[in-house]
Amino acid sequence: TTTDVQMTEITTRIQSVGSAVGLTYGSTVIGSVIVTIVAALLGAFGVDVTTRPSLRLVMSTILLQGMTFGGLSILYLRFRDLDFEFVSLSIPDRRDVAVTIGGVGTLLGLLIVSSRVISSLGLESAENQVVTVGQQNPTAFLILIPLSFLLVGPGEELLYRGLVQGTLRETLHPTRAIVLASALFASIHLFSLSGEGKLVYVGIAFVLALVLGATYEYTDNLVVPTLIHRAYNAIQFTSAYLTATGG
Repeated sequence: TTTDVQMTEITTRIQSVGSAVGLTYGSTVIGSVIVTIVAALLGAFGVDVTTRPSLRLVMSTILLQGMTFGGLSILYLRFRDLDFEFVSLSIPDRRDVAVTIGGVGTLLGLLIVSSRVISSLGLESAENQVVTVGQQNPTAFLILIPLSFLLVGPGEELLYRGLVQGTLRETLHPTRAIVLASALFASIHLFSLSGEGKLVYVGIAFVLALVLGATYEYTDNLVVPTLIHRAYNAIQFTSAYLTATGG
């Protein structure tokens, strides 16, 4: 009957949203546990990570975005009996390159505009722990540049755009999938923020994530938002390094 079909559709949508939420927060929890265990093991061998924030930052990046995000993505695909074609990957063509360049410019433009709006309204934005560590040891920014290309960009895009947005896209309209996936991506940043203005920071992250989600939907190629994410982070870390060193 029509009612049964509607109930089935609702149930399927709830399941897809639940999977997206589980992927988002489950990956963070599992990653945090792994980081804690590795930190304890290093401490047992005389390496105190708590007194070396730069080392902990690099270690967290490798274990979270690299090992956890990548490992969970593979497990999720296998659990659902999906092959890797579920995540659309291909060599960028001319259109993809143009979208990538435009995407990087759009993210930087949105960041500048949002910063000015926040300043004009007298608001404050919270600070990411990455920035805090980098200001104490600017070399950390330089280390994060290659890590952004190798782990952060690919890991986060595979999880949030490839799997989270892809899973939502199965049962929701593409626009709703992009918005919800972006909201989940932005909300996860709360765990790495300090100071006041956390909602302001999350709001900016949400807007930027919309661009990444839209480029993935438009090009149907995860390489595009991954390249945008990589370039954006690299520019951010380079700028932060120059600022921290007076360059």
